[in-house]
Amino acid sequence: QVQLVESGGGLVQPGGSLRLSCAASGFTFSSYAMSWVRQAPGKGLEWVSALDGDGGTTTYADSVKGRFTISRDNAKNTLYLQMNSLKPEDTAVYYCAKGPYHSPWATYDYWGQGTQVTVSS
Repeated sequence: QVQLVESGGGLVQPGGSLRLSCAASGFTFSSYAMSWVRQAPGKGLEWVSALDGDGGTTTYADSVKGRFTISRDNAKNTLYLQMNSLKPEDTAVYYCAKGPYHSPWATYDYWGQGTQVTVSS
């Protein structure tokens, strides 16, 4: 069965960094684009970033461009999100999802359980 498991979230001060990981199983990981999506307290889902199957094409929401970097290691079936210069408004639950950039939510057929990122002093 398909599984996506996020890890790496936690509490960090403004200006700090975190690296999120998403371990995938149950499908041919390298054949599919992957995305990170987040949900801040009291807000709807917000698409953050996506990466195509071979890792050659990256896309980012304007709110994180220049601060976040998406990558993948297909040999390890793992997706990453390096988050630098974190701001309080980055506080959210971050989800790994199977699918391309900024698409209707139904496009993402599998989701991880989410990992909490809290940016606060």
